[in-house]
Amino acid sequence: MFSRQKKNSVKLLLLTGLFIVGASFLIYGCASAPKTLDPAVSAPQLIVNPETISLGAANLLGAKIIFEGSGFKAADSVFVSLIGSDGAEVAAIADGKVGADGKFTTAVGTLAKVTGILKGTVSGKYKKDGSYDQFVVLTGPPIPAGTYTAKATSMLSDRSAETKLIIKEASIGDSLKDWLGKRLGKIQDKRP
Repeated sequence: MFSRQKKNSVKLLLLTGLFIVGASFLIYGCASAPKTLDPAVSAPQLIVNPETISLGAANLLGAKIIFEGSGFKAADSVFVSLIGSDGAEVAAIADGKVGADGKFTTAVGTLAKVTGILKGTVSGKYKKDGSYDQFVVLTGPPIPAGTYTAKATSMLSDRSAETKLIIKEASIGDSLKDWLGKRLGKIQDKRP
């Protein structure tokens, strides 16, 4: 009798835990809707998806950070840079070509994530089988967590657009991913 009650209690606790985890995903917006460009706006505009990123190296390297813009001159090029709260440029993180419709889409590449945000380098070595094993070397502290202005600047005209990008400290889950990345040799931490 006691054994049956114990099994039922364990099942109930497990179901309660799963319910809490599921509810937290809904409440905290784990899968929030991506931002879209406003077609009613003809002036230059810029959006980023996702709007919030983490400073966990493994998480950041795996994240797809996409900038989209409209209202720029056709056949122009744009550069996207992060600007800190003091107005100084922190890092150039993306560039893109404007299409005939005045829109562009560009992703933040691995090198920009490593050198611009994490303040590290990318290195590698050849294996015995001839393949190249690439890894990230963290050499200094990343840019500080906070709210940054991402600014897309046109190369051929004076057009520009801005949006906010929130950078958060690495979470406990991010730290665990980074630890695993270090154990697997994909991340090397050479910070003082």
